[in-house]
Amino acid sequence: MSNQRVVELPVLDGPGVPCCPPLTERPLTAEEAERTATMFKALGDPVRLRLFSLVASHAGGEACVCDISDVGVSQPTVSHHLKKLKDAGLLSSERRGTWVYYRVEPGVLAAMGQLFGAAAR
Repeated sequence: MSNQRVVELPVLDGPGVPCCPPLTERPLTAEEAERTATMFKALGDPVRLRLFSLVASHAGGEACVCDISDVGVSQPTVSHHLKKLKDAGLLSSERRGTWVYYRVEPGVLAAMGQLFGAAAR
């Protein structure tokens, strides 16, 4: 069993309600920085970033693990990376029969965009 602490990002109810303020608005609190760092740490691995992208861009907003597992690593490694993305609060999953379907947590992409959005203007 792992001794790592799981830090979940808050689920956003709608657009415009970010988990953290834009970086140019004010300094992040320690809690906000920890949540945000956990998210980016999970996305800091190229295989995880690719899996996240495959799920986020999949038709219908969700993807069966059977459709996204061809990323150049073994199936157990894919499962490990998907678990890390779930633990970071970026993905959720649902088992349907023998397959697991993944979807990006509501609001995650909007929150990521808003974190850097104001700085890009």
